[in-house]
Amino acid sequence: MKQEVQSYRSVHGLKPNCLSFGEVVAQSFAVIAPTTIPASNIGLIVALSGNGTCLSFLIGLIGLVFVSININQFASRSASPGSLYSYIVKGLGPTAGVICGWSLVLAYLFTGMAVLCGFANFSGTLIGHLGIHPSSITLLAIGASIAWYAAYKDIQLSAIAMLWLEGASIVAIAILCLIIWAHNGFALDLPQLTLQGVTPGSVATGLVLVMFAFSGFESATSLGDEAKKPLKTIPKAVIGSAILAGLFFISTTYIEVLGFKATGADITHTEEPLGVLSQQVGMAWLGELVGFGALFSFFACILGTINPAARVFFLMARHGLFHSKLGAAHLSNKTPHVAITMCSLITFIVPAVMCLFNIKLFESMGYLGAICSYGFLTVYVMISIAAPVYLHKIRKLRRLDVVFSILAIGFMTIPILGSVGIPGSTLFPPPEAPYNLFPYLFLLYITVTCGWFVIKRLRYPRIVAVMQQGVDEIHSR
Repeated sequence: MKQEVQSYRSVHGLKPNCLSFGEVVAQSFAVIAPTTIPASNIGLIVALSGNGTCLSFLIGLIGLVFVSININQFASRSASPGSLYSYIVKGLGPTAGVICGWSLVLAYLFTGMAVLCGFANFSGTLIGHLGIHPSSITLLAIGASIAWYAAYKDIQLSAIAMLWLEGASIVAIAILCLIIWAHNGFALDLPQLTLQGVTPGSVATGLVLVMFAFSGFESATSLGDEAKKPLKTIPKAVIGSAILAGLFFISTTYIEVLGFKATGADITHTEEPLGVLSQQVGMAWLGELVGFGALFSFFACILGTINPAARVFFLMARHGLFHSKLGAAHLSNKTPHVAITMCSLITFIVPAVMCLFNIKLFESMGYLGAICSYGFLTVYVMISIAAPVYLHKIRKLRRLDVVFSILAIGFMTIPILGSVGIPGSTLFPPPEAPYNLFPYLFLLYITVTCGWFVIKRLRYPRIVAVMQQGVDEIHSR
Protein backbone atom coordinates (compact mmCIF):
# COMPACT_ATOMS: atom_id res chain seq x y z
CA MET A 1 0.00 0.00 0.00
CA LYS A 2 2.82 2.39 0.88
CA GLN A 3 4.43 1.75 -2.52
CA GLU A 4 1.12 2.50 -4.28
CA VAL A 5 0.80 5.84 -2.52
CA GLN A 6 4.40 6.74 -3.32
CA SER A 7 3.83 5.85 -6.97
CA TYR A 8 0.76 8.06 -7.14
CA ARG A 9 2.47 10.94 -5.37
CA SER A 10 5.22 10.87 -8.03
CA VAL A 11 2.86 10.76 -11.01
CA HIS A 12 3.21 14.47 -11.83
CA GLY A 13 7.01 14.38 -11.69
CA LEU A 14 7.26 16.69 -8.66
CA LYS A 15 9.34 15.91 -5.57
CA PRO A 16 7.14 13.65 -3.42
CA ASN A 17 6.76 13.44 0.35
CA CYS A 18 9.37 16.10 1.15
CA LEU A 19 7.58 18.89 3.05
CA SER A 20 6.84 18.73 6.77
CA PHE A 21 3.79 20.37 8.38
CA GLY A 22 5.86 23.45 9.30
CA GLU A 23 7.07 23.82 5.72
CA VAL A 24 3.51 23.46 4.39
CA VAL A 25 2.33 26.18 6.80
CA ALA A 26 5.28 28.29 5.63
CA GLN A 27 3.86 28.25 2.07
CA SER A 28 0.55 29.76 3.19
CA PHE A 29 2.25 32.22 5.54
CA ALA A 30 4.68 33.31 2.85
CA VAL A 31 1.87 34.31 0.48
CA ILE A 32 -0.06 36.02 3.29
CA ALA A 33 3.23 37.74 4.25
CA PRO A 34 1.80 39.02 7.57
CA THR A 35 4.93 41.06 8.24
CA THR A 36 4.35 43.33 5.24
CA ILE A 37 0.97 44.64 6.47
CA PRO A 38 2.08 46.26 9.77
CA ALA A 39 5.51 47.16 8.40
CA SER A 40 4.41 48.85 5.19
CA ASN A 41 0.87 48.42 3.87
CA ILE A 42 -1.36 49.17 6.86
CA GLY A 43 -1.73 52.83 5.85
CA LEU A 44 -3.48 51.80 2.62
CA ILE A 45 -6.17 49.95 4.59
CA VAL A 46 -6.55 52.61 7.31
CA ALA A 47 -7.10 55.18 4.54
CA LEU A 48 -10.21 53.23 3.53
CA SER A 49 -11.55 51.90 6.87
CA GLY A 50 -10.29 54.49 9.38
CA ASN A 51 -11.11 53.50 12.97
CA GLY A 52 -12.91 50.45 11.57
CA THR A 53 -9.74 48.81 10.25
CA CYS A 54 -9.62 46.25 13.06
CA LEU A 55 -13.29 45.46 12.42
CA SER A 56 -12.52 44.95 8.73
CA PHE A 57 -9.79 42.47 9.70
CA LEU A 58 -12.12 40.70 12.14
CA ILE A 59 -14.86 40.32 9.53
CA GLY A 60 -12.28 39.08 7.04
CA LEU A 61 -10.94 36.56 9.55
CA ILE A 62 -14.38 35.14 10.39
CA GLY A 63 -15.35 34.92 6.73
CA LEU A 64 -12.14 33.15 5.73
CA VAL A 65 -12.48 30.63 8.56
CA PHE A 66 -15.81 29.61 6.99
CA VAL A 67 -14.16 29.55 3.55
CA SER A 68 -11.37 27.33 4.91
CA ILE A 69 -13.94 24.87 6.27
CA ASN A 70 -15.33 24.55 2.73
CA ILE A 71 -11.84 24.19 1.24
CA ASN A 72 -11.02 21.45 3.72
CA GLN A 73 -13.98 19.36 2.56
CA PHE A 74 -11.81 18.74 -0.50
CA ALA A 75 -8.33 19.04 1.03
CA SER A 76 -9.09 16.28 3.57
CA ARG A 77 -10.10 13.90 0.78
CA SER A 78 -7.64 14.55 -2.07
CA ALA A 79 -4.31 16.22 -2.83
CA SER A 80 -2.80 17.58 -6.05
CA PRO A 81 -0.66 20.49 -7.29
CA GLY A 82 -3.76 22.11 -8.80
CA SER A 83 -4.88 23.92 -5.65
CA LEU A 84 -8.55 24.96 -5.66
CA TYR A 85 -8.72 24.53 -9.45
CA SER A 86 -8.93 20.74 -9.19
CA TYR A 87 -11.41 20.98 -6.30
CA ILE A 88 -13.84 23.16 -8.25
CA VAL A 89 -13.58 20.97 -11.35
CA LYS A 90 -14.66 18.09 -9.12
CA GLY A 91 -17.49 20.03 -7.50
CA LEU A 92 -18.85 22.27 -10.27
CA GLY A 93 -17.38 20.89 -13.49
CA PRO A 94 -14.69 21.87 -16.02
CA THR A 95 -16.05 25.31 -17.02
CA ALA A 96 -16.21 26.48 -13.42
CA GLY A 97 -12.76 24.96 -12.92
CA VAL A 98 -11.35 27.03 -15.76
CA ILE A 99 -12.84 30.23 -14.26
CA CYS A 100 -11.26 29.25 -10.95
CA GLY A 101 -7.93 28.43 -12.56
CA TRP A 102 -7.68 31.76 -14.37
CA SER A 103 -8.85 33.61 -11.24
CA LEU A 104 -6.20 31.86 -9.15
CA VAL A 105 -3.48 32.61 -11.69
CA LEU A 106 -4.42 36.30 -11.68
CA ALA A 107 -4.72 36.36 -7.89
CA TYR A 108 -1.34 34.77 -7.20
CA LEU A 109 0.54 36.67 -9.90
CA PHE A 110 -0.93 40.07 -8.99
CA THR A 111 -0.18 39.38 -5.33
CA GLY A 112 3.39 38.66 -6.37
CA MET A 113 3.51 41.85 -8.43
CA ALA A 114 2.12 43.96 -5.58
CA VAL A 115 4.61 42.54 -3.12
CA LEU A 116 7.45 42.86 -5.62
CA CYS A 117 6.61 46.59 -5.75
CA GLY A 118 6.71 46.62 -1.95
CA PHE A 119 10.08 44.86 -2.03
CA ALA A 120 11.52 47.38 -4.47
CA ASN A 121 10.06 50.35 -2.59
CA PHE A 122 11.21 49.14 0.81
CA SER A 123 14.67 48.02 -0.32
CA GLY A 124 15.15 51.31 -2.17
CA THR A 125 14.40 53.22 1.04
CA LEU A 126 16.77 51.09 3.12
CA ILE A 127 19.60 51.22 0.59
CA GLY A 128 19.02 54.94 0.18
CA HIS A 129 20.19 55.47 3.78
CA LEU A 130 23.60 54.23 2.57
CA GLY A 131 23.68 56.77 -0.26
CA ILE A 132 22.94 54.15 -2.93
CA HIS A 133 19.98 54.84 -5.23
CA PRO A 134 19.39 52.04 -7.78
CA SER A 135 16.51 52.39 -10.22
CA SER A 136 13.12 50.87 -9.38
CA ILE A 137 13.30 48.52 -12.36
CA THR A 138 16.70 47.23 -11.18
CA LEU A 139 15.27 46.43 -7.74
CA LEU A 140 12.21 44.76 -9.32
CA ALA A 141 14.53 42.60 -11.44
CA ILE A 142 16.65 41.60 -8.44
CA GLY A 143 13.62 40.54 -6.38
CA ALA A 144 12.03 38.57 -9.20
CA SER A 145 15.32 36.89 -10.19
CA ILE A 146 16.18 35.65 -6.69
CA ALA A 147 12.62 34.34 -6.19
CA TRP A 148 12.76 32.60 -9.59
CA TYR A 149 16.01 30.83 -8.71
CA ALA A 150 14.75 29.55 -5.35
CA ALA A 151 11.44 28.33 -6.83
CA TYR A 152 13.20 26.79 -9.86
CA LYS A 153 15.82 24.98 -7.81
CA ASP A 154 14.02 23.22 -4.95
CA ILE A 155 10.55 23.46 -3.34
CA GLN A 156 11.96 22.30 0.01
CA LEU A 157 14.66 25.00 -0.06
CA SER A 158 11.93 27.52 -0.86
CA ALA A 159 9.74 26.39 2.04
CA ILE A 160 12.54 26.40 4.60
CA ALA A 161 13.68 29.86 3.52
CA MET A 162 10.12 31.20 3.75
CA LEU A 163 9.59 29.62 7.19
CA TRP A 164 12.66 31.19 8.81
CA LEU A 165 12.38 34.57 7.11
CA GLU A 166 8.74 35.09 8.02
CA GLY A 167 9.04 33.63 11.52
CA ALA A 168 11.89 35.91 12.54
CA SER A 169 10.09 38.98 11.19
CA ILE A 170 6.86 38.19 13.06
CA VAL A 171 8.71 37.83 16.36
CA ALA A 172 10.51 41.16 15.89
CA ILE A 173 7.25 42.98 15.07
CA ALA A 174 5.43 41.41 18.04
CA ILE A 175 8.17 42.62 20.41
CA LEU A 176 8.18 46.13 18.93
CA CYS A 177 4.36 46.41 19.11
CA LEU A 178 4.36 45.39 22.78
CA ILE A 179 6.98 48.07 23.50
CA ILE A 180 4.90 50.68 21.62
CA TRP A 181 1.74 49.76 23.53
CA ALA A 182 3.64 49.85 26.85
CA HIS A 183 5.02 53.28 25.90
CA ASN A 184 1.41 54.42 25.53
CA GLY A 185 0.54 53.02 28.97
CA PHE A 186 -1.40 50.04 27.52
CA ALA A 187 -4.14 52.59 26.80
CA LEU A 188 -7.51 51.72 25.34
CA ASP A 189 -8.21 53.51 22.08
CA LEU A 190 -11.88 54.44 22.42
CA PRO A 191 -12.26 55.79 18.84
CA GLN A 192 -11.28 52.35 17.54
CA LEU A 193 -13.32 50.44 20.11
CA THR A 194 -16.44 52.58 19.55
CA LEU A 195 -15.91 52.78 15.75
CA GLN A 196 -15.87 56.57 15.78
CA GLY A 197 -16.56 58.02 12.32
CA VAL A 198 -16.89 54.55 10.79
CA THR A 199 -19.56 53.72 8.19
CA PRO A 200 -20.57 50.31 6.79
CA GLY A 201 -19.23 51.45 3.43
CA SER A 202 -15.77 52.26 4.80
CA VAL A 203 -15.54 48.87 6.52
CA ALA A 204 -16.68 47.09 3.35
CA THR A 205 -14.28 49.06 1.13
CA GLY A 206 -11.39 48.34 3.48
CA LEU A 207 -12.27 44.64 3.26
CA VAL A 208 -11.09 44.64 -0.35
CA LEU A 209 -7.50 45.28 0.76
CA VAL A 210 -8.03 43.06 3.82
CA MET A 211 -8.64 40.23 1.35
CA PHE A 212 -5.29 41.16 -0.19
CA ALA A 213 -3.74 40.98 3.27
CA PHE A 214 -5.08 37.45 3.79
CA SER A 215 -4.63 36.44 0.17
CA GLY A 216 -3.01 33.08 -0.36
CA PHE A 217 -3.90 31.53 3.00
CA GLU A 218 -5.13 28.54 0.96
CA SER A 219 -1.95 28.25 -1.15
CA ALA A 220 -0.75 25.20 0.81
CA THR A 221 -3.33 23.25 -1.22
CA SER A 222 -0.95 23.54 -4.20
CA LEU A 223 1.57 21.28 -2.41
CA GLY A 224 -0.55 18.13 -2.58
CA ASP A 225 2.15 16.12 -4.35
CA GLU A 226 5.01 17.38 -2.19
CA ALA A 227 3.62 17.47 1.37
CA LYS A 228 3.97 14.64 3.87
CA LYS A 229 0.56 13.24 4.89
CA PRO A 230 -1.18 15.89 2.73
CA LEU A 231 -4.75 14.95 3.73
CA LYS A 232 -3.89 15.93 7.31
CA THR A 233 -1.22 18.60 7.06
CA ILE A 234 -2.80 20.72 4.32
CA PRO A 235 -6.23 21.20 6.00
CA LYS A 236 -4.51 22.17 9.26
CA ALA A 237 -2.25 24.60 7.40
CA VAL A 238 -5.19 26.24 5.60
CA ILE A 239 -7.33 27.03 8.64
CA GLY A 240 -4.38 27.55 11.01
CA SER A 241 -2.67 30.14 8.81
CA ALA A 242 -5.91 32.15 8.44
CA ILE A 243 -6.51 32.25 12.21
CA LEU A 244 -2.93 33.07 13.19
CA ALA A 245 -2.56 35.76 10.54
CA GLY A 246 -5.91 37.30 11.49
CA LEU A 247 -5.03 37.59 15.16
CA PHE A 248 -1.65 39.09 14.23
CA PHE A 249 -3.25 41.66 11.91
CA ILE A 250 -5.90 42.75 14.44
CA SER A 251 -3.46 43.20 17.34
CA THR A 252 -0.74 45.01 15.36
CA THR A 253 -3.26 47.28 13.61
CA TYR A 254 -4.84 48.34 16.91
CA ILE A 255 -1.46 49.22 18.41
CA GLU A 256 -0.16 51.07 15.33
CA VAL A 257 -3.30 53.21 14.92
CA LEU A 258 -3.14 54.01 18.66
CA GLY A 259 0.58 54.80 18.49
CA PHE A 260 0.26 57.18 15.54
CA LYS A 261 -2.27 59.36 17.36
CA ALA A 262 0.55 60.43 19.69
CA THR A 263 3.02 61.20 16.88
CA GLY A 264 0.99 63.78 15.01
CA ALA A 265 1.88 62.01 11.75
CA ASP A 266 -0.63 60.53 9.31
CA ILE A 267 -0.40 56.74 9.10
CA THR A 268 -2.19 56.74 5.73
CA HIS A 269 0.76 58.53 4.11
CA THR A 270 3.54 56.69 5.95
CA GLU A 271 5.41 53.98 4.07
CA GLU A 272 7.37 52.75 7.13
CA PRO A 273 4.89 53.06 10.05
CA LEU A 274 6.84 50.84 12.44
CA GLY A 275 10.01 52.80 11.71
CA VAL A 276 8.26 56.02 12.78
CA LEU A 277 6.83 54.41 15.93
CA SER A 278 10.15 52.83 16.89
CA GLN A 279 11.77 56.30 16.85
CA GLN A 280 8.97 57.62 19.04
CA VAL A 281 9.71 55.01 21.74
CA GLY A 282 13.48 55.51 21.45
CA MET A 283 14.21 52.17 19.81
CA ALA A 284 15.06 53.14 16.26
CA TRP A 285 17.44 50.19 15.97
CA LEU A 286 14.56 47.76 16.47
CA GLY A 287 12.58 49.57 13.79
CA GLU A 288 15.50 49.12 11.40
CA LEU A 289 15.65 45.43 12.31
CA VAL A 290 11.94 45.12 11.58
CA GLY A 291 12.53 46.93 8.30
CA PHE A 292 15.09 44.35 7.22
CA GLY A 293 12.72 41.60 8.35
CA ALA A 294 9.93 43.12 6.27
CA LEU A 295 12.26 43.24 3.29
CA PHE A 296 12.86 39.50 3.59
CA SER A 297 9.12 38.97 4.11
CA PHE A 298 8.39 40.77 0.85
CA PHE A 299 10.84 38.46 -0.86
CA ALA A 300 9.32 35.36 0.79
CA CYS A 301 5.90 36.43 -0.45
CA ILE A 302 7.14 36.86 -4.02
CA LEU A 303 8.54 33.35 -3.82
CA GLY A 304 5.38 32.10 -2.14
CA THR A 305 3.13 33.37 -4.95
CA ILE A 306 5.27 32.06 -7.79
CA ASN A 307 5.14 28.51 -6.36
CA PRO A 308 1.33 28.04 -6.36
CA ALA A 309 0.74 30.05 -9.56
CA ALA A 310 3.23 27.85 -11.39
CA ARG A 311 1.59 24.69 -10.05
CA VAL A 312 -1.87 25.80 -11.20
CA PHE A 313 -0.45 26.46 -14.68
CA PHE A 314 1.37 23.12 -14.44
CA LEU A 315 -1.76 21.04 -13.77
CA MET A 316 -3.94 22.98 -16.22
CA ALA A 317 -1.30 22.36 -18.90
CA ARG A 318 -1.35 18.64 -18.11
CA HIS A 319 -5.12 18.77 -18.66
CA GLY A 320 -4.58 20.20 -22.14
CA LEU A 321 -5.50 23.82 -21.37
CA PHE A 322 -2.03 25.25 -22.08
CA HIS A 323 1.03 24.24 -24.06
CA SER A 324 2.37 20.89 -22.87
CA LYS A 325 5.76 22.41 -21.95
CA LEU A 326 4.12 24.24 -19.05
CA GLY A 327 3.20 20.81 -17.66
CA ALA A 328 6.80 19.60 -17.65
CA ALA A 329 8.73 18.93 -14.44
CA HIS A 330 12.51 19.37 -14.17
CA LEU A 331 14.16 15.93 -14.20
CA SER A 332 16.58 16.57 -11.33
CA ASN A 333 15.00 19.48 -9.40
CA LYS A 334 11.48 18.00 -9.71
CA THR A 335 9.91 21.46 -9.96
CA PRO A 336 7.57 22.85 -12.68
CA HIS A 337 10.49 24.84 -14.04
CA VAL A 338 8.93 26.14 -17.27
CA ALA A 339 5.80 27.37 -15.49
CA ILE A 340 7.96 28.93 -12.76
CA THR A 341 10.05 30.79 -15.32
CA MET A 342 6.97 32.13 -17.09
CA CYS A 343 5.31 33.24 -13.83
CA SER A 344 8.51 34.97 -12.70
CA LEU A 345 8.74 36.92 -15.97
CA ILE A 346 5.10 38.04 -15.78
CA THR A 347 5.55 39.05 -12.13
CA PHE A 348 8.44 41.31 -13.16
CA ILE A 349 7.16 42.73 -16.46
CA VAL A 350 3.87 44.27 -15.28
CA PRO A 351 5.35 46.36 -12.40
CA ALA A 352 8.27 47.33 -14.64
CA VAL A 353 5.87 48.68 -17.26
CA MET A 354 3.99 50.61 -14.56
CA CYS A 355 7.30 52.16 -13.51
CA LEU A 356 7.92 53.25 -17.11
CA PHE A 357 4.58 55.09 -16.94
CA ASN A 358 5.84 56.89 -13.80
CA ILE A 359 3.41 55.20 -11.41
CA LYS A 360 4.99 55.20 -7.96
CA LEU A 361 5.81 51.81 -6.42
CA PHE A 362 3.67 52.49 -3.33
CA GLU A 363 0.67 53.34 -5.54
CA SER A 364 1.29 50.33 -7.78
CA MET A 365 1.28 48.11 -4.71
CA GLY A 366 -2.19 49.34 -3.77
CA TYR A 367 -3.60 49.02 -7.29
CA LEU A 368 -2.24 45.53 -7.92
CA GLY A 369 -3.27 44.39 -4.44
CA ALA A 370 -6.86 45.53 -5.02
CA ILE A 371 -7.06 43.73 -8.37
CA CYS A 372 -5.72 40.45 -6.98
CA SER A 373 -8.44 40.54 -4.31
CA TYR A 374 -11.12 40.02 -6.97
CA GLY A 375 -9.44 36.83 -8.11
CA PHE A 376 -9.34 35.46 -4.58
CA LEU A 377 -12.92 36.55 -3.82
CA THR A 378 -14.16 34.79 -6.97
CA VAL A 379 -12.39 31.58 -6.00
CA TYR A 380 -13.52 31.72 -2.36
CA VAL A 381 -17.17 32.12 -3.40
CA MET A 382 -16.87 29.31 -5.96
CA ILE A 383 -15.24 26.87 -3.54
CA SER A 384 -17.95 27.64 -0.98
CA ILE A 385 -20.59 26.75 -3.58
CA ALA A 386 -18.67 23.70 -4.79
CA ALA A 387 -18.23 22.14 -1.33
CA PRO A 388 -21.89 21.27 -0.62
CA VAL A 389 -22.41 20.21 -4.25
CA TYR A 390 -19.45 17.84 -3.99
CA LEU A 391 -20.59 16.49 -0.62
CA HIS A 392 -24.05 15.86 -2.07
CA LYS A 393 -22.50 13.90 -4.95
CA ILE A 394 -20.63 11.60 -2.55
CA ARG A 395 -23.64 11.43 -0.18
CA LYS A 396 -21.83 13.10 2.73
CA LEU A 397 -23.80 16.37 2.85
CA ARG A 398 -25.07 17.57 6.25
CA ARG A 399 -27.19 20.59 7.10
CA LEU A 400 -24.22 22.11 8.91
CA ASP A 401 -22.20 21.97 5.68
CA VAL A 402 -24.88 24.02 3.91
CA VAL A 403 -24.78 26.56 6.78
CA PHE A 404 -20.98 26.89 6.47
CA SER A 405 -21.35 27.41 2.73
CA ILE A 406 -24.01 30.14 3.12
CA LEU A 407 -22.01 31.93 5.83
CA ALA A 408 -18.82 31.89 3.76
CA ILE A 409 -20.61 33.30 0.70
CA GLY A 410 -22.33 35.93 2.86
CA PHE A 411 -19.06 37.16 4.36
CA MET A 412 -17.36 37.26 0.94
CA THR A 413 -20.26 39.34 -0.40
CA ILE A 414 -19.29 42.21 1.93
CA PRO A 415 -15.95 43.08 0.26
CA ILE A 416 -17.52 42.49 -3.16
CA LEU A 417 -20.18 45.07 -2.29
CA GLY A 418 -17.48 47.37 -0.94
CA SER A 419 -15.48 47.12 -4.16
CA VAL A 420 -18.42 48.00 -6.41
CA GLY A 421 -20.56 50.18 -4.15
CA ILE A 422 -24.14 51.32 -4.71
CA PRO A 423 -24.51 54.46 -6.87
CA GLY A 424 -26.11 57.26 -4.87
CA SER A 425 -25.72 55.42 -1.55
CA THR A 426 -24.06 57.14 1.40
CA LEU A 427 -23.59 53.84 3.28
CA PHE A 428 -21.95 51.96 0.38
CA PRO A 429 -20.68 54.63 -2.05
CA PRO A 430 -18.71 53.53 -5.12
CA PRO A 431 -14.93 53.67 -4.48
CA GLU A 432 -12.89 56.52 -5.86
CA ALA A 433 -10.96 56.30 -9.13
CA PRO A 434 -9.09 54.26 -10.18
CA TYR A 435 -10.36 51.62 -7.71
CA ASN A 436 -13.89 51.93 -9.15
CA LEU A 437 -12.62 50.58 -12.49
CA PHE A 438 -10.87 47.47 -11.17
CA PRO A 439 -13.95 45.21 -10.75
CA TYR A 440 -14.88 45.82 -14.38
CA LEU A 441 -11.34 45.14 -15.59
CA PHE A 442 -11.48 41.83 -13.72
CA LEU A 443 -14.84 40.97 -15.32
CA LEU A 444 -13.32 41.74 -18.73
CA TYR A 445 -10.41 39.43 -17.92
CA ILE A 446 -12.78 36.59 -16.93
CA THR A 447 -14.90 37.15 -20.05
CA VAL A 448 -11.88 36.96 -22.34
CA THR A 449 -10.40 33.87 -20.67
CA CYS A 450 -13.78 32.07 -20.65
CA GLY A 451 -14.22 32.97 -24.31
CA TRP A 452 -10.82 31.44 -24.98
CA PHE A 453 -11.92 28.23 -23.24
CA VAL A 454 -15.16 28.07 -25.24
CA ILE A 455 -13.19 28.36 -28.50
CA LYS A 456 -10.71 25.73 -27.33
CA ARG A 457 -13.58 23.46 -26.30
CA LEU A 458 -15.19 23.76 -29.75
CA ARG A 459 -11.89 22.96 -31.48
CA TYR A 460 -10.97 20.10 -29.14
CA PRO A 461 -14.17 18.55 -27.69
CA ARG A 462 -12.17 15.93 -25.78
CA ILE A 463 -10.56 18.56 -23.56
CA VAL A 464 -13.45 18.44 -21.08
CA ALA A 465 -13.18 14.65 -20.79
CA VAL A 466 -9.41 14.93 -20.26
CA MET A 467 -9.88 17.50 -17.48
CA GLN A 468 -12.58 15.46 -15.78
CA GLN A 469 -10.59 12.26 -16.04
CA GLY A 470 -7.44 13.86 -14.65
CA VAL A 471 -9.26 15.29 -11.61
CA ASP A 472 -11.23 12.06 -11.05
CA GLU A 473 -7.96 10.10 -10.96
CA ILE A 474 -6.57 12.47 -8.31
CA HIS A 475 -9.65 12.10 -6.13
CA SER A 476 -10.03 8.35 -6.61
CA ARG A 477 -6.46 7.72 -5.49
